[in-house]
Amino acid sequence: SYPYGMLGDALLELGDYEKAADAYREMERRGGGISVSTETRQARLAQLRGDSEGAKLHFTRALVLALDLPLPPRETVAWCRWQLGETAFSIGDYETAERHYRDALVTFPDYYRALASFGRVRAARGDLAGGIEQYESAVRRLPDPSFVAELGDLYKLAGREKESVAQYALVEKIGHLSAVNGALYNRQLALFYADHDMKAEDAYGSAVKEYEVRRDIYGADAVAWTALKAGKINEAQAAIKEALRLGTRDAKLFYHAGMIARAVGDQTSARDYLKRALALNSRFDPLQSSIAMKALEN
Repeated sequence: SYPYGMLGDALLELGDYEKAADAYREMERRGGGISVSTETRQARLAQLRGDSEGAKLHFTRALVLALDLPLPPRETVAWCRWQLGETAFSIGDYETAERHYRDALVTFPDYYRALASFGRVRAARGDLAGGIEQYESAVRRLPDPSFVAELGDLYKLAGREKESVAQYALVEKIGHLSAVNGALYNRQLALFYADHDMKAEDAYGSAVKEYEVRRDIYGADAVAWTALKAGKINEAQAAIKEALRLGTRDAKLFYHAGMIARAVGDQTSARDYLKRALALNSRFDPLQSSIAMKALEN
């Protein structure tokens, strides 16, 4: 059944969601039922389709199955707990998210994903210093560009401008090194540029290039957001429509859709999308959520 899981993963990355679902069903059938691997994949599909409760159910099942193994793999257990935290955070349930992140870190103390997410939820709950501390720990373990950028954003919010600038410079450095080595950080770098109003044309070109080969909804979202920042409004409108096609409930997608509608002058749609973003997850991003609030007020 394993090859069908790999096939489904590849199809998912390429944005062919129906065929990915077929491959996962075949994986389950050939494997004789559900497993940690099938449940985590079904959870991802549920998330993409906007079914947060379904995602929570599948990740919970995956966690139970992992804990039932004779020697439960710590990283797998921590990953399931982290994913349950991510699912809770995505719908603005910060208390539950924090509990899952803490559980993940009890299972696997240096788990970099949980450290970063724990930092994000602490900042979202108003503990900026605690958020910074957790992100610093995560970045020490793995300088992933998104973690580095988010740490820079928290430094900025804390008024630590010099440290913020240093983190942003590091994001660019990692992005350039990754490009030389063929690693896939293009999308993260493009979104970083768009979020921080930097190198708009470069960001758009990079997002379009990646979307040509990897046509998933988040690729479409990257094209939409970078197109808006590069002043390409028609391209932004077409791409955000693609990004929203599955009905995914993601505050960032709604925020991007709202800001694009606002740029077009469609105030009704702009208000609707921005309200949806903030109602779903009012602190979805350290800097962008404040921009969404101001845009809604105006």
